[in-house]
Parts: sequence; C-alpha cells; structure tokens
Amino acid sequence: MNGENEQTEVPLGPDGKPLSKKAQKKQQRDAEKAAKKAERAAKTAAEAEVQEADDHAQDRYGMSKMIQSQEKLDRQMCRVKDLDLSKAKQTVWIRARVHTSRSKGKQCFLVLRQQHYNVQGLVAVGDIASKAMVKFAANISKESIVDVEGVVMEAKVESCTQKDVELHVHRIYVISSSEPQLPLQLDDAVRPITEEDEEAGPTVKQDTRLDHRIIDLRTTTSQAIFRLEAQVCQLFRETLNAKGFVEIHTPKMIGAASEGGANVFEMGYFKSKAYLAQSPQLYKQMAIASDFDRVWTIGSVFRAEDSNTHRHLTEFIGLDVEMAFNYHYHEVIDVIGDMFVQIFKGLQKRCVEEIAVVGKQYPCEPFKFLDPALRLEYHEGIRMLQEAGFEIGFDDDLSTPAEKLLGKLVKAKYDTDFFVLDKYPLEVRPFYTMPDPHNSKLSNSYDMFMRGEEILSGAQRIHDPELLIERAKVHGVGLESIKPYIDSFRYGAPPHGGGGIGLERVTMLFLGLDNIRKTSLFPRDPKRLTP
Repeated sequence: MNGENEQTEVPLGPDGKPLSKKAQKKQQRDAEKAAKKAERAAKTAAEAEVQEADDHAQDRYGMSKMIQSQEKLDRQMCRVKDLDLSKAKQTVWIRARVHTSRSKGKQCFLVLRQQHYNVQGLVAVGDIASKAMVKFAANISKESIVDVEGVVMEAKVESCTQKDVELHVHRIYVISSSEPQLPLQLDDAVRPITEEDEEAGPTVKQDTRLDHRIIDLRTTTSQAIFRLEAQVCQLFRETLNAKGFVEIHTPKMIGAASEGGANVFEMGYFKSKAYLAQSPQLYKQMAIASDFDRVWTIGSVFRAEDSNTHRHLTEFIGLDVEMAFNYHYHEVIDVIGDMFVQIFKGLQKRCVEEIAVVGKQYPCEPFKFLDPALRLEYHEGIRMLQEAGFEIGFDDDLSTPAEKLLGKLVKAKYDTDFFVLDKYPLEVRPFYTMPDPHNSKLSNSYDMFMRGEEILSGAQRIHDPELLIERAKVHGVGLESIKPYIDSFRYGAPPHGGGGIGLERVTMLFLGLDNIRKTSLFPRDPKRLTP
C-alpha cells in the first residue's frame, strides 16, 4: 500500500524546476555518451601505453628539435634528382618537403619533393617501422620539411620525377612543420590550362597566387620558370663577356629623370629631391665616354606608369648593353642580334627539362628564330600592316595591337618569332637618339621583338654635346639637371649605341606565357606593392 502511494522523485533542471520527460531522456542520453567517451579514452590511453612499450621504432621518427646550429652532424645529404638506379640498395639521407601522404593498411606512401624533383617514399610496418611510425608519417602536414633516411629500391613510379626508384624509409624526422591548412594547393596551382579551364577561369586565381607567392613559387612550373630566367641572365653575361664587354653597376637614385617625362618615381633625398632610375642609359653612355668601349649591366629599373596590362611592371629587371662602334650603328644591331640568338640557342640546349615542365601547364609552340636575326626597316613593317588592312601611318608609333599583328605577319612570312625593326620615326624616340642623316623624320633607332611584343628598345646615341642640347630642348628636358651627362661628351666621345631589355618579358615570351607576373619573382605593378 505504501509502495503504491510512493512517487518517483523527478530530477530538477539548472533553474531548480522539475525537468520534462523529454529533457530527462536527453539528460540520460548525454550521460550515456559521456560514459562511452570516457571508456574509449581510457581504452585509447591503455592501447597507447601498450603501444609505446611495444614501439620498437620510437627512436626512428618524431619532431626534431629546432636546428640552432647546436652540433655538426657527419651526415651526407643526397639530392632527390640524383636518386636513380645507380644508387639501388644504397642507404641515403635526404631533406625534402612532404608533398603528399597516403596511408594504406600498414603502409604509408609519401611523395617527397625537393624543388621540382620528387620521389616516392614508403613507410611499412615491419622490423624497421612500427604502427606508430606509420601513423606518424601519415599525419605529417603537407609542405613540412623532413629529414629522411632510407634505402633506394627499384620500383616503377610514374607519378614522380624519379620514376625508376622509391625510398624505403628507415627514419623520418620533422625539421620544420607546416600549418595544416594551406592557402592554396600546389596540385591545383600546376593544373594544365585547357580551353575549358580558360572559360571557367583558372583553379587558382592570379591574386591568390601572388598574395601567397611563397607557396606558389614552390610549384614545379614556377621552379622551372625562374631557373630558365636565371639562364637568360647567365647566357647574357657569357655571350657579352666573350665579345669583350665589361660589367658595370649604375646608380638607381638619380637627380633627374633619365628618360624625361612624368613617368618617374620621386623621392625625398635629404633636403632635396631624387628619382628612381627609369634606365641606366645616361651612365652607360658616360662609361663609353670613359673608354670602357663595351659595357653591360643588370639591375632594377623603375617606371611610374599606371599601366595595368599583361606586360607592364613598375619595377623590372633591365639587361642593358652599350658599345662604341666604328662607322655604322648596324655594328651594334649585329652584336645584340647575335647575343639574342646565342641566348635562345643556350636556353634550348640547357633548359630542355624546364621548357617541358612549363609546357605541361601552359602549352605553347616552340620558340623559333633565324641565325642571323631577321632585320626589317620600320617602313617595311608599316607596309605589311597596311597590306593586312591595319590603319597606321608611316610616322605613327606602333600600338600594342599593331605589334602583335606584325609579329604574326612576320612569323607567317619569315617563320621566326624574333626580329629587329630598324629606322623608327625620330618623334617617338628619346632625346638622346641620333637622327637619321638622310631623313630628318627618321632616327638611327631600333626595337627587337619576340612573338609580336617589344623586348628591346635601342639606338645610336648622340655623342655631340651641341646636338644633344638641341634635342633635349625639343623634348623639354631641363639642361641643368643633365649637365654632367652633356659635359661627358665635351672631352671626346666615340660614336656608340646600345639597348635596354626587360628580363621578365624575354622569359615570358620565350615560354609563351600570358602574363609578366608569372616571370617576376615578387611583381610590382600599380596595384601591388606586397609581398
């Protein structure tokens, strides 16, 4: 009787009021979940304890202490590109990035990348590796830097550059760990460009690439681009040095705009003003007047042009050349034209692999050129454009569309992507350009083109001070600001000429790329000043 009248005590909620039946059921479910979670945690801890006791590989993997030059290890590191069948069954150490990792049962497959080379690594449970070691390897975040000891074994791996071998990992230590979340995926960043991709837009946008340039530069394509670009500079140096040129270094802070006009960056210089050099032009000429005879220089060039195009930068690397000649400025054209031919030949010989890597992502026809280089006169180029229906006069400067069309016309007629256009109208050239002696409207000046885009602008320079003053006045250049330059020709100066080349443009056009930002390590344009 008493039992029938006894009421079950209802649990109370946080507010002190009795819980509803629904709330009571929820509370019961939460309690059961918590109990199971605690049980699993206890089981995992127990397994980890057993595993740690049984982990025969615990000294073969882990996070390395920060390298602060605490010690010198007598350890020879092998380059990934050198891992081939000649090293089969040898034990080697490599330092590389973890490009990808994939666990499969008691194995973990790693792709270990070093610059634009990679090799497959295998960590497998056995006498060497434990389950814990395999799990550790599988959980290393992409782009982390690791030191790996392993045995080179013969294997067919089509997905890596080292296709005939793989590395059976005996030891793996994380030297520098990457954040697990990457701002862009390297595999996406090297995806080949097809017509379908172009319609949908690239997988990784250009601004994303440039905002996270450090990651983007790690791609195989970027590595290939900048290795080829380095060879452009190397071949430029080698070719000109062999022709008796001397390397010089010119100021980048100057007291007056070297090219005249307003496209110059102004900066404070103590209590006065200075400008960033638009060109090393004046100093190259002064070096010739100083009896250096033939000079070249490589350095930054600055242009304050608000041009947001595929081929303009506000800071680029200029390859500049200047030389004295005997009687005709075509002596200069011949030297520079041959220099380009030697550069192109050198790139095709030295950079076969880099050209192929870039071509996988950005397909393009191989660059063609003639030896010796083709030279046309300006009026011939204008006539070709007019005959093709393009409206342009013989005194007009070439617009970008005109340049591109002319490039196509020249390629169709002469089967070359590189040519020289000579005898430009005087009106469209800088003040220091020598006028043509037979036609006052023309000048002894020339441009050189790759795939229909200008990559060098050059001319015979005025070496007579009085004519130089006259031409400076016509262009509105202040004489006082260039007095040292003019005076350098008052003490005897040989006839001379030269040209300025944009490194990034040469690389872009040789590889057939669509944007100069792909060939500038950290591009500077009107909208970008970082990173």
